[in-house]
Amino acid sequence: MEYENQYRLTLRPKYDCLLFDLDDTLYPVSSGLQRECGKNIKDYMVEKLGIEKDKIVELSNALYKNYGTTMAGLRAIGYDFDYDEYHSYVHGRLPYENLRQDPQLRSLLLSLPVRKIIFTNADKDHAKKALKKLGLEDCFEGIICFETLNPTHKNTVSDDEDDIEFLGSSVTRNDSLKTPEIFDIIGHFDNPNPDITLPKTPIVCKPQESAIERALKIAKINPQRTLFFDDSVRNIQAGKRVGLHTVLVGSSQRPKGADYALESIHNIKQALPELWEMDMKSEVNYTGQVAVETSVTA
Repeated sequence: MEYENQYRLTLRPKYDCLLFDLDDTLYPVSSGLQRECGKNIKDYMVEKLGIEKDKIVELSNALYKNYGTTMAGLRAIGYDFDYDEYHSYVHGRLPYENLRQDPQLRSLLLSLPVRKIIFTNADKDHAKKALKKLGLEDCFEGIICFETLNPTHKNTVSDDEDDIEFLGSSVTRNDSLKTPEIFDIIGHFDNPNPDITLPKTPIVCKPQESAIERALKIAKINPQRTLFFDDSVRNIQAGKRVGLHTVLVGSSQRPKGADYALESIHNIKQALPELWEMDMKSEVNYTGQVAVETSVTA
């Protein structure tokens, strides 16, 4: 045919990569892990940081609202603590026995013909333990976790960006001990002063756009050809702002910033059948004339 002499039709999948949050995304809220995690965080604030018990709820809510995680907020307002100790306390006592093997989800994930990566604010030990309990530990190419985005021995992105596990550094913090000066975030909002701004956190985490951008760089991900699954509306909206296609998990209501909404991750095939169809997108390549866009791979 006339056009066959002029053009070459190349078929390619619509997405190159699927980026999955872990907690309350790959398993349901009903497991109770997040509820217990919240309780452990409050206990840590009282027992380890000496915060008055009657201030815990209001403080933790303010920190979570303004910094994405309570941990990030605590560091921002001046509390200094060992990150590994914090994670061990908060996640070490979780009822992992509540998580069950999920052969249905495992089958769905293994049948997907694209890259699959975990992107969580949690530490690597928690991520590995939860995935193993779910029977999903071999379903993902790698894990982008707290240690990935917060290498403890320096303040920049790890040079080892080809590490397929994306697990960051295991170097122990060795900060000098000193009495911290604590910023009164509750007083800040009770009596606003336009000349005083909230302190910044040294912790990199979702929903910071910089955290998502760093994760994309480390894993060599093209956001325009990636689907991002998360149960947090804030995280989804931040992902959308950096160019990701987005899926809110845990609700059938699609908020602003979400391209799709799934009541359960198990509904992925019904909602996104194109993920299993390798010829959803076609490109016309002008033979020998124009360079063709290629997918980003690790």
